[in-house]
Amino acid sequence: MDANSPHGFPFAIVGFDLDGTLLDTSGDLTAAVNHALASIGRAPLSVEAVKPMIGGGARAMLQHGLDATGGDYDTETLDRLHRLLLDHYEANLAVHTAPFPGAIEALDELAARGVALGIMTNKLERFARAILQSLGLTDRFAAIIGGDTLGVAKPSPRPIQALVEQCGGGPAAFVGDSIFDVQAARAAGLPVIACSFGFLSQPVEALGADAIINGYAELIPTLRQLSPSAT
Repeated sequence: MDANSPHGFPFAIVGFDLDGTLLDTSGDLTAAVNHALASIGRAPLSVEAVKPMIGGGARAMLQHGLDATGGDYDTETLDRLHRLLLDHYEANLAVHTAPFPGAIEALDELAARGVALGIMTNKLERFARAILQSLGLTDRFAAIIGGDTLGVAKPSPRPIQALVEQCGGGPAAFVGDSIFDVQAARAAGLPVIACSFGFLSQPVEALGADAIINGYAELIPTLRQLSPSAT
């Protein structure tokens, strides 16, 4: 345990992914994908079908959706549908979106321990900020970094390194639900916790995280068991 960390807690900073980690955004993302697909006569996808497509950014999610509904599209079509998807999503960012159970309580406990909190998502920064604002969560975070903020997204370590810097520096951990989260955190030298309840495209054990949580009640005890230098 780091004696310089707040309240004897091993981490001064905890960063979070957004989609599938802190917030369940699957309903609104599925609606946006289906809006784009419907414009070319494709059948809608279920929320459960779209969940594994989330995490690499909207364009990648759309490509997965097109592949799942027959493929056969060109770059021009992809560009047009990507714009339709983004426009629909921006207008309907938080219709179904909500924090995962226990997430707010975990944030409260971390803040009470003096831990600085940050967000690093591959979602566009303006979308992330708009969603957090609509849910009344913006002021909880010392850093909010999107996939477009620095011109690079996860799995690059740069956005997570920027999160740590903006939160004041010190021992930090990251919480996510995708291979991008694990790869980025490891490249940045941070221990990483994977959420088994996230939007998984593979078994959570296959992500190679330092620890796994099945719900937010497990986050604080899990962080206590991790070493700030674990990689």
